[in-house]
Amino acid sequence: MRILDRYILRKFLGTFFFMLVLIMLVAIVFDLSEKTEDFARTKPSARAIAFDYYVNFVVFYANRFSGLFTFLAVLLFTSRLSHRSEIIAMLSSGVSFPRLMRPYAIGATLIAALSLYVNHELLPKANEKRLAFEEDYVRVVAFMVKDRHLHREVAPGLIVYGERFSIETLTLHDFGLERWENGALHSKLDAERAVYDSISGHWRAINYTRRVMGAQGDALTRGLELDTVLPLRPADLGQRVETAMAMPTGALNTYIADRLRQGDGRVGAYLIEKHQRTAYPLATYIFTLIGVGIASRKVRGGTGLHIAVGVMLVLVYFFVVQFTTVAATNAGMDPFLAVWLPNLGYALIGVWIYRTAPK
Repeated sequence: MRILDRYILRKFLGTFFFMLVLIMLVAIVFDLSEKTEDFARTKPSARAIAFDYYVNFVVFYANRFSGLFTFLAVLLFTSRLSHRSEIIAMLSSGVSFPRLMRPYAIGATLIAALSLYVNHELLPKANEKRLAFEEDYVRVVAFMVKDRHLHREVAPGLIVYGERFSIETLTLHDFGLERWENGALHSKLDAERAVYDSISGHWRAINYTRRVMGAQGDALTRGLELDTVLPLRPADLGQRVETAMAMPTGALNTYIADRLRQGDGRVGAYLIEKHQRTAYPLATYIFTLIGVGIASRKVRGGTGLHIAVGVMLVLVYFFVVQFTTVAATNAGMDPFLAVWLPNLGYALIGVWIYRTAPK
């Protein structure tokens, strides 16, 4: 590696990690001030706050915004090089612009590779501890169920449905249970409601009617209460979307397949999480390309103008990401397209900026 490569790579990674540490310290201070009242109420230990929450808090947010930190780092130090005419001197000495991009590409590859490893291997474990801490000491409830007309196939041929679920009383109203065998309805249980017993793990059907279909006719029974053993927990009816962040990639794929098998097609948020684990790290290359293309221009206004243009582009990027994510979650947009479309659009912008950069 030549002296020029080492010089640019040292500036790149040094600025990146400096900004990462600085911004994470600021984020911790703001988050701590916001949660002070919760900590005073629930009284977690100092060790739990530091190691179970904030260490994993830093891992999550540092990785989530690594593309942004990369972009700002490239803008800052490249703009300084351009302002001091170092870029002009490099190009004038015979170094081509594509050759100048090599150390940037190496730095982006190191950051993207680290982010991919963290996303798929390290981050799910960190999120598991962080979310568990939030459930114990910050949040009142671990999950919410806002949907109505719930419908789940909890086992092959065993279908549970209900009108709505009350998390306060762990009650599924207008409860129904159907058992199908060889494509035919074998039995059906209808109840006014079913209450979940968190100790035994059973569902207690209240004011029920049970019908068993047979060759000689149907057998009908009624009663006030009936215990049922079902492979169904209240959390299966409505989970925190953030729970997907705590799943290893293999477990996340299995969970998505199980939800689809149960008849729950609303897995858009989980598919988005799955695709984001790869799309966000690869966006590092795009941000690096755009950052170099903008900051390598020596213009009146210097670093300030470069930062202003760069921040505007970043804000538009995150707006588009948020827009497509909401569209995939609530409007039926394909999750794969929702995640990768912003990257594709900004890749085209990056190529255009690179081609028009002074060389």
